[in-house]
Amino acid sequence: MSEPASESMGTGVFANAADERQRGGGVREPILTLRSVVAGYGAGDILKGVDLDVDAGTVTCLIGPNGAGKSTVLKCVSGLLRPRQGTVTFRGDRIDRLSPRQRLARGVVHVPQDRSLFPAMTVWDNLLMGGYAMSDQKRVRQRVAEVAEIFPICRKRAADHAGSLSGGEQKQVELARTLVLDPGLVLLDEPSIGLDPKSRTQVFASIRGLADQGITVLLVEQNARSGLAAADVGAVMEGGMVRLTDSGTALLASPDVARLYLGGNAVLTRTTKERT
Repeated sequence: MSEPASESMGTGVFANAADERQRGGGVREPILTLRSVVAGYGAGDILKGVDLDVDAGTVTCLIGPNGAGKSTVLKCVSGLLRPRQGTVTFRGDRIDRLSPRQRLARGVVHVPQDRSLFPAMTVWDNLLMGGYAMSDQKRVRQRVAEVAEIFPICRKRAADHAGSLSGGEQKQVELARTLVLDPGLVLLDEPSIGLDPKSRTQVFASIRGLADQGITVLLVEQNARSGLAAADVGAVMEGGMVRLTDSGTALLASPDVARLYLGGNAVLTRTTKERT
């Protein structure tokens, strides 16, 4: 195992995030835009015209019933699935025809639902793997040391095999590993799946911490209460479309959302509240 570096934390790990936060004189603006996105698998369409704006430096949480298309949205953004119609714009440039690797190079990082750590490798070496696409290994080690300051579990358990960590600890290491590349956008698919309540709380606190540092997060979450509580913005998907967008707090109090998760047949009306 490579030894944990001892450099003090610098500003490099959040260099891109700081740029996003300061752009436009400190006024939040969309970093990601989906317009009329249609996509699916085989002959079927899962997404049937998705419109979504994700503001820079915020957490946006997609919720909705199984099959609504939430994870498919993330795949269309990261490049794992190419839309049949519509556009995906990131930092002002269309990316819907770029490869996943090209999107990664532009700062789009996708953390899948399944745990992606190498269980037989140490925590520290898993972090180093986060910089596999970087040619400057000295810079990789520096960035790993920086993100370990943000996620202390990485230094505390640096020499342990990743497979020996709890589910919540592994998810924190996954989040830390995404930061090695200094992403502008982190896509999280069901980050709380399989976690106990204490670990779930820790993971959502970590997600909130990313946004507080200026990193933009788009997450899919079946645990609507936890996801919306951590989010600046919530978007309810139904039938392959975004039906309702509002603040996370407002959606937590929404009767329509409550009926949806109680198993009713509520039909949501598309409304968008302007956020100041």
